[in-house]
Amino acid sequence: MASLPPHLAAAPVLTQPPGNFAVLRQRNFAWFLAGTTLSNSGQWIQQVTLSWLVYEITGSGAMLGTLNLVRSLATIGLAALAGVVIDRFARRRLMLATNGWLFTISLIFGFVLHANPGVIWPLFAFSFLGGVAQAIDMPLRQTVVFTLVHRSFVPSAVALVQTGWAVMRSLGPALGGFLILWLGPEGNFFVQAGAYALVAVTVLQLHFPPERSSLTAGSTRGSLMEGVRYVAKEPTTRAFLLMGWVLPLFIIPTFSALTPIYAKDVFGGGPDTLGALLSAVGIGGIGGGFVATSLGRLDRRGVIQLGALLLLSLSLMGFSQSSGLWMALVCLALAGFFEMIFLTSNQTLLQLSIPDALRGRVTGIVSLSAGLMPVGALVAGFGADLFGPRLVTLLLSGSAGVIAVAVYFFSPIIRDYRLSLALAEREESTG
Repeated sequence: MASLPPHLAAAPVLTQPPGNFAVLRQRNFAWFLAGTTLSNSGQWIQQVTLSWLVYEITGSGAMLGTLNLVRSLATIGLAALAGVVIDRFARRRLMLATNGWLFTISLIFGFVLHANPGVIWPLFAFSFLGGVAQAIDMPLRQTVVFTLVHRSFVPSAVALVQTGWAVMRSLGPALGGFLILWLGPEGNFFVQAGAYALVAVTVLQLHFPPERSSLTAGSTRGSLMEGVRYVAKEPTTRAFLLMGWVLPLFIIPTFSALTPIYAKDVFGGGPDTLGALLSAVGIGGIGGGFVATSLGRLDRRGVIQLGALLLLSLSLMGFSQSSGLWMALVCLALAGFFEMIFLTSNQTLLQLSIPDALRGRVTGIVSLSAGLMPVGALVAGFGADLFGPRLVTLLLSGSAGVIAVAVYFFSPIIRDYRLSLALAEREESTG
């Protein structure tokens, strides 16, 4: 059996769930949360800048979808391999390396856009190169949570990390939209570079336990296949992994590919309107994150996950039929609220089902779901060009609602799963 890292093994085993925000008193986690939130800020400023520029230059929803496709090519190609890298190399060095890469390309492309403001190819190049770093950084940060905190704190730690993501989804797009007006698009890339410089400071403050590779000598392909075999044979991990596909295929395309079209063509606005739409999702997500952190001893997390998905789909259906901007903002805030509860429940139960020795490799495989986002975005973009954004949003979100109902009736693994069972299984596997 795997053993806990020394700094966690020495911690007392908690027989009762800790306080909802007790994990914030742990210095390592507080620095990690700050750094992850700053990193998210750079990503959201980047997203609103790239999306607005591409649609402003081309006026094409299909090009918006293609931009997301280009970004995720790196994720599709590298995410599984990134899991092997995470299990093999020191995680502090990997965090510094990926953050340094994001800082460098943000700075370079800021100067490129300053010199060539109307050229579109740098936007696609930046999306691909940024995706290379994110292919490693995303699963890396998910695994680091389990290195820094005791298993009893995992549910609240995951919820707080997701809440930080929601905070930046709220503030980042709004800030990005206004920065386009104040500093120009190239200025946003310089702001991103500054955010990544601050992230490096937070990484240097983290104290990792002595790390050693969890891999035995062997080929990279063989190491990767260990993770694949685990997912294939474990029904619980597989079930929550498949549920995680619903967001990138049916929900996120509305947020990533269609909001610029709603902002410009439906509501007649500019970058500030786009920022407001995306920020409404983030504001709702902040509320959902705090609720998820406060769920505490509620045990039926599988049912909570499915209920949140159903309400999320209904909220987006309402958004698609909104006649005015204010009603659209309310519906998007509700969508962000329920999305956060669904995402936190899904990620918590999924990660608790993975053994520590395989965490990097399995998380890398899980991260392949990010490669589904451009598929959904491309379909949404082409659909918006042909049928309009309202009908496409209605069809995508309605499909997510049907999935929630179907899983409730036909998947007892998810419907009947309990948080107490997940924590007990993890304690036994690491004891």
